[in-house]
Amino acid sequence: MRVFTTYDEITAAAGEPLGSTDWVEMTQERVNAFADATDDHQWIHVDVDRAATGPFGGTIAHGYLTLSLVPWLGAQLFSLETPGAKLNYGLNKVRFPNPLLVGKRFRGTATFSDVTPLPAGLQATISYTVEIEGETKPACVAETLVLLLDS
Repeated sequence: MRVFTTYDEITAAAGEPLGSTDWVEMTQERVNAFADATDDHQWIHVDVDRAATGPFGGTIAHGYLTLSLVPWLGAQLFSLETPGAKLNYGLNKVRFPNPLLVGKRFRGTATFSDVTPLPAGLQATISYTVEIEGETKPACVAETLVLLLDS
């Protein structure tokens, strides 16, 4: 894991891949818990029997479940230990090019794709890819924005 303690370190890392996480299996239990938390119980996610005869041959993770794992994946790759507050500012772009089937393994990669100085600190754009083991297309690609404040 890379630890960044200064804005200069973050700026110097712009464009450089920050690595890959370990592979993790997407489980039905995780999908069901997300369905319960969001009240999204569409059969393609939670009905194992029906999904087995559906378009993907099994249940799939919610796209927003996959997206919600991005901060957890990022925390395995890097830590922003600058002195001030760190705020999630939003997302520039999110796509789900390939369904993540339950039972498949996934991992994350990240890159600081843009770093912009601000009067109150720094804005970092972090490009994430959630890869699926054995697949050419990822489950998710997302650009997140983080504000790093001086105090």
